[in-house]
Amino acid sequence: MTRRYDLDWIRVIAFGVLVLYHVGMYYVSWDWHVKSPHAGRTLEPLMLLSSPWRLSLLFLVSGVATCYLLDRGAQGFMASRSKRLLLPLLFGMLVIVVPQAYYEVVEKLPGGYHDGYLAFYARYLAADPDFCRDDDCLALPTWNHLWFVAYLWCYTALLWFGQRLLPAARTMALADRACAALSGYGALLWPIAVLALARLLLVARFESTHALVHDWYNHAQYFFVFALGFIAARCSAFWQSLARLRWLALWLALASYLFVVWYFQGNAFSDANPPPNALRLLQRIVWAINQWLSIAAICGFAFRWRNADSAALRYLVPAVFPVYILHQTVIVIFAHHLKPVALAPALEGLLLIAVTFSLCFGAYEVIRRVSWLRPLFGLRS
Repeated sequence: MTRRYDLDWIRVIAFGVLVLYHVGMYYVSWDWHVKSPHAGRTLEPLMLLSSPWRLSLLFLVSGVATCYLLDRGAQGFMASRSKRLLLPLLFGMLVIVVPQAYYEVVEKLPGGYHDGYLAFYARYLAADPDFCRDDDCLALPTWNHLWFVAYLWCYTALLWFGQRLLPAARTMALADRACAALSGYGALLWPIAVLALARLLLVARFESTHALVHDWYNHAQYFFVFALGFIAARCSAFWQSLARLRWLALWLALASYLFVVWYFQGNAFSDANPPPNALRLLQRIVWAINQWLSIAAICGFAFRWRNADSAALRYLVPAVFPVYILHQTVIVIFAHHLKPVALAPALEGLLLIAVTFSLCFGAYEVIRRVSWLRPLFGLRS
């Protein structure tokens, strides 16, 4: 298969959006590791613009990439993927994400935490269960934002085992049927149907935990789009359909986004005043519509970039994983230490964005030049 540069661009931009989203998490009312004293609901409509589809898009692209990698040769595939994913995950849990847990304890533990970072690190490695606020206890060690890597490895292993168990002829026949179903309007309708069914049946029963176990709603949506990407990698009709239907997908995605914002931000619903059950079910369907049609529009418009290689892209593609591993820790540390400066939220937010990208790409310049650091950040030796 030829390389899909449009998907490389999507991956780079999507991870860039992820950095902006995590800076935004510091300023909204939703729970996060550290919070700004100015946190409120102002930015939440903007955050909802990418909340339904951001991670699903990354799993879709990862599914395509997994198919391409597996087609290069099955021998040693899982060993290679384990080295590229599990080694950075383990290093991240032992080193990179620890400051996130530390500053969360400093800010949220009743009475604060005053024993210093090294004392906390010893308790972190010992899986101390006593960092609690009311009934909410911090589970240590943690992978925090690196949950994506753990899930990606598990989904890769499942597809790899599934492909080995099924006869090759059976696998190809199933792929051909799926490709036929995913052409034309099926490229929009079938994914919406699966994602809507998953949300209707599971979202109320399984809270999003990112803890791998008992996270069945997330597995239902993320494994589905990962497997969809794996199948669609060989299905040119799917990508051509998305390109042809991109404007329809875009306008419907925008309309569904307005409904999602109204439901979560523009009404008086609360625990004391819950929405009617029919409206709640409609919201779950509209969420799935927005989730897939946003992805479809992005992929459809990006399809014209499928041959758009460039020097910038060749630099950014290997930088994405190290920047992803580092970015949230940088945000948490600097957000915490900027509080005494008391900057205006808009200025502080822009500064956090600039510092995060600058430090992460500066670190990448070091990482890619040091042979023993490269595999710890998912780069080839």
